Amino acid sequence: MYISLGLEGSANKLGIGIIQHHADPSSPVHILANLRHTYLSPPGTGFLPKDTALHHRQWVVRLVKRALAQAKLTPAQLSCISYTKGPGMGAPLQSTALAARTCALMWDIPLIGVNHCIGHIEMGRTITGAQNPTILYVSGGNTQVLAWSWPHYHIFGETLDIAIGNTLDRFARVLGISNDPAPGYNIEQLAKQGKRFVDLPYAVKGMDCSFSGILASIEQMASQLEENVVGVQEEESVREDANTNTSATTKKAVNTRQPLTTILRDPITSEPITRADLCFSLQETLYAMLVEITERAMSHANSDSVLIVGGVGSNVRLQEMMGQMARDRGGGVFATDERFCIDNGIMIAHAGLLSWRTANNDGGKMGVMGKKLGVGGGEGGGGGGMEDWGVENSTTTQRFRTDSVRVTWRDE
Repeated sequence: MYISLGLEGSANKLGIGIIQHHADPSSPVHILANLRHTYLSPPGTGFLPKDTALHHRQWVVRLVKRALAQAKLTPAQLSCISYTKGPGMGAPLQSTALAARTCALMWDIPLIGVNHCIGHIEMGRTITGAQNPTILYVSGGNTQVLAWSWPHYHIFGETLDIAIGNTLDRFARVLGISNDPAPGYNIEQLAKQGKRFVDLPYAVKGMDCSFSGILASIEQMASQLEENVVGVQEEESVREDANTNTSATTKKAVNTRQPLTTILRDPITSEPITRADLCFSLQETLYAMLVEITERAMSHANSDSVLIVGGVGSNVRLQEMMGQMARDRGGGVFATDERFCIDNGIMIAHAGLLSWRTANNDGGKMGVMGKKLGVGGGEGGGGGGMEDWGVENSTTTQRFRTDSVRVTWRDE
């Protein structure tokens, strides 16, 4: 029996998870604890790294204690501690790594750095049972289409600028949508009320996507919504009335002038476009782009299934569109709910434990400083991901490519 404590804090969610593996690889894993606390900023704003890092430092101790209590474990029963090495936001990553490093030193337990993206993928494979799918990884900081070829997950396509989750988050700020529970989720709910589709740029370039132009275009459209245009016009009218001593006739002329910005309307019905219409149009355009590049990757990899991971992967409309494409190809879609799609500590604990078990399959024992004991007394190695092991190597990096990780626990 092997047990790992995982700490995830690459963005605004602090996740603490404890997972148990059995000696028999065919046995199912057991999730002993899966706790999460989210830093929420006011509507219309994003989360700053320094504020997010402070949130993680304030909550990490109590969440670790709660997780151990929920799992009914003591630190001595842990096989290893896993933490998110990257990619992610610098300050939150460092705060989480500091907490993991402290626990490893206090409890004399091996410490393992985990690639955030690999954690999403391996957790998705384990929960859904997907064997060798094409992978769509979509989150606030990443957009990638991948497929497995030993010993790496190879990236077939990705974003050329901002991630799809960041696109949704930034548009939510423009509309002043709440960040609770998540901007993307609230956009999804608004999109269900949308009735009119607005044309947006469609930027697929080979196997890659570009989202920044789409965001700029829809931000401009949002400024032309009826509520915004009328609001600006009324504000300008009140301000000019207060600051001028003109006659009543002049004031009337000023207040009845045509607005510089016209109201955005449906070209067929002439009805005003709403916030819900823009959310609907944005989702349909973005997800159509993802379906196109994913289908192309499936064809190249000779795959009949898709695994969707990452926070945006919990979007029901994305799952529906991807499922329709996959069924047309005689396949299907694998996806999880928000417990495992959204950043969580369990995925880090799971990926770290897979790495730990692979490196220890020769009977050696790993020390807290990342040195393998009982196998000649030398440094660990042999392709077990050992460069990310131990307190001495417990650094973080904001840039940590998915295809740079040597995944030694999967068969050729």
